[in-house]
Amino acid sequence: MTNQNQDSFKEKYKKHREKYDQATSKIGIYLQDLVYGGNDGIVTTFAVVSGSIGANLDPKVIIILGLANLIGDGTSMGFGNYLGIKSELDHYQKELKREYREIEEEPDCETEEIREIYRRKGFTGKILEEITKVITSDKDLWVETMMKEELELTTDPNTKPWAHGLTTFGSFLFFGFIPLTPFIFSFFPQNQFLISIIGAFIALLTLGLIRYFVTKERGIIGVLEIIFVGSICAAVAYGVGALLDRLI
Repeated sequence: MTNQNQDSFKEKYKKHREKYDQATSKIGIYLQDLVYGGNDGIVTTFAVVSGSIGANLDPKVIIILGLANLIGDGTSMGFGNYLGIKSELDHYQKELKREYREIEEEPDCETEEIREIYRRKGFTGKILEEITKVITSDKDLWVETMMKEELELTTDPNTKPWAHGLTTFGSFLFFGFIPLTPFIFSFFPQNQFLISIIGAFIALLTLGLIRYFVTKERGIIGVLEIIFVGSICAAVAYGVGALLDRLI
């Protein structure tokens, strides 16, 4: 492959990546954090409410336990997500530096690894050699290929751990607060638990619709999946609370 063809290939690859990045929704980047934090916020907070109602606890106790869970667990999840992604990025950077060093110190071995990777994909002969030559002529592309194909590491080095952690924390607080609202604001004292159930259902439904809006996948099944998981957890919590109330 001539140098002109190599440059053309690189330019097409660059445009392909730019097109992909533009098509990727910014919300989609944080969708996992939003769903993860929101779902856990709804489920755990409503579990506290359900367990407390099952145990016939005073509404003031429900508020205290609910807010303590909301703030404590939300903070823990936010920092946990931050540290997890930060550790993943640190590992990625360590392997990235190692690959650059190996290319500098053992280019022949690393070239053969590229050749072997694409040989396993079914390329042979002249085409295999052209692919190998194109990739190894660009150090950054070479390393990127090794990271993805050899080490199976595809973490985006531009990922912001603090943003993911903050999204998880914010989503946990926002959605988790909903089941507590009838108790905090004393909505219809005789029907607070029913309103909490309705609020939790609406929150789970909203979260499912957000996931569908971003991914355009799974439709009603994905929405029902989130509602089903939340309902099961709440039912278990209520049952445990009622059981403990009888036993203690």
